[in-house]
Amino acid sequence: MGDSERISVGIIGASGYGGVQLVRLLLDHPRLELAYLGGDSTAGQDFSAQYPHLFYAVQQPIEAIDLDKIAERCDVVFLSLPNGLALKMAPTLLERGCKVLDLSADYRFADLSVYKQWYGGDRTDDAVAETAVYGLPELYRDRIAGANLVGCPGCYPTASLLALSPLLKQGLVDPGTAIIDAKSGTSGGGRVPKTGFLLAEADNSLGAYGVARHRHTPEIEQICSDLTGHDVLVQFTPHLIPMVRGILSTVYATLRDPGLVRDDLLTIYGAFYRSSPWVKLLPSGTYPQTKWACGTNLCYIGIEVDQRTGRVIVMSAIDNLMKGQAGQAIQCLNIMMGWDETLGLPKYSFYP
Repeated sequence: MGDSERISVGIIGASGYGGVQLVRLLLDHPRLELAYLGGDSTAGQDFSAQYPHLFYAVQQPIEAIDLDKIAERCDVVFLSLPNGLALKMAPTLLERGCKVLDLSADYRFADLSVYKQWYGGDRTDDAVAETAVYGLPELYRDRIAGANLVGCPGCYPTASLLALSPLLKQGLVDPGTAIIDAKSGTSGGGRVPKTGFLLAEADNSLGAYGVARHRHTPEIEQICSDLTGHDVLVQFTPHLIPMVRGILSTVYATLRDPGLVRDDLLTIYGAFYRSSPWVKLLPSGTYPQTKWACGTNLCYIGIEVDQRTGRVIVMSAIDNLMKGQAGQAIQCLNIMMGWDETLGLPKYSFYP
């Protein structure tokens, strides 16, 4: 395959953790070529000044953000930016013919009033937002295939929804009983220094945050409501755990049929995800660990039924920077381009 057959890709927000994951994945992708690295605070620096371990692989500067120049050089643009910035850039890039994948929350919501309630700010891009597709391939693969704008899900919603979706879609649980208890590594907080993520603060400690008000709650509820056909509220509690990568999401819900057993649910989940190569259903009695997914685009799912309480317990583990961010964005782009969705993505972790 010659270079002429490659698709030119740009990353805005290249110096963050999402950006460097994208760079790493693009270097190994046989159909994509890194054509632009952009950022504001790091503009003018070589990318290797931010990530010296890639000095031998990436000899490109981080450039100031100029949407016209980006559109001239790139067929596809990843926006790896804080919330509230992508919405200012995506309309111009789309108008200039680029495909856009946004890793922030700006294009995840079908109802922009929900976005404004949880994230604030005024918006003038309603028509553009209406064209956005939620980038969870296991649920919306067909829509992603025809999209030019994809709002890539957050890491917590990805792990939680992959665990919960078959239960809701098949009507197996009472949606109002769904409780999500999730734990994330510190890289989920990004690269900008924050006191709570310092080693001295986070190490040897485990704590909840954003209780009953975390911004990923309405994102999860939106997809749950879409799956069931009516409004659904969930109880979502995130926790910070002292490790770098990974999310473990444990979902509890009350079964409508208390006679269902674990093997029944394994069969149902197997059928639901039969065409989803990145979801791995674990055998009976095996429960996922974050280390298994580290550095891959995989989601491991384990299932248990507590017949004493009539509840199902579903556990999912992902790498928050991969299936929860950059890896899933590449998966979406593969689908948008009509390629195999596994193309260029790591399938196996290094262990231990």
